[in-house]
Amino acid sequence: MTAALVTGASRGIGRAIALRLALDGVAVAINYAKNEAAAVAVAEKILQAGGRARPFRAEVGDAAQVEEMYRGIESWIGPVLIVVNNAGLLYAGSVDRYSADEFDAMVKTNVNGVINCTRAAVAGMRAARDGRIVNISSIAAAGTSAAGTTYYAATKGAVETLTRRFALELGPSGIRVNAVAPGFVVTDMVDALGTPEERAARLANMASRAVLGRVGTPEDIAEAVAFLASDSARFISGQILAVDGGRTDYLSH
Repeated sequence: MTAALVTGASRGIGRAIALRLALDGVAVAINYAKNEAAAVAVAEKILQAGGRARPFRAEVGDAAQVEEMYRGIESWIGPVLIVVNNAGLLYAGSVDRYSADEFDAMVKTNVNGVINCTRAAVAGMRAARDGRIVNISSIAAAGTSAAGTTYYAATKGAVETLTRRFALELGPSGIRVNAVAPGFVVTDMVDALGTPEERAARLANMASRAVLGRVGTPEDIAEAVAFLASDSARFISGQILAVDGGRTDYLSH
């Protein structure tokens, strides 16, 4: 059975990705940093459906914790051949509103996390001459007009550069590296912000920026990740796939 690691998989997009990969018969390691109960619930949902899953705690920005997590996963199921680097942080920022601590925290999770989890998986992938790495970027990196995402966008720009560079380095070993760049996606975190009226206005505003006229769901992103992690995408590497409904605020630049 192929083993996958999905980071930040206790909720939102990561949860949807873990559930979707399990449908393809993949054994899923559910990474979480803090919310153990939510990670256990995701694993139990997969187990109840006849799949294999287990939660694993690690701060992905900490290389030692990542190495320990990989040892645990390999003891449980064997080498990880699918890595989905989904864990991420977003703090609002702009030219006039900058926090070095918040930026460092985003870099640690959004960028170092991708590096740590990729490096830990490479030996097993090289031995198998097979590996599928899917990084979760954001269309913020492409220059959307959404306010407050300046420094978050910078970290996601780094993720896209790493995606292309790792694809170059690892391709000769049979390892594919791609990224999915979501547009605005409704998650439980987004759902909890503001009053019902503010939420409805925000969703309507974001839907109006997409040519398809709606916002995204975690399942929309999970389907794209499952494709890039599958044999159907066996000749695709080094690509950034925008899953955003066709965002007009950068398509019309």
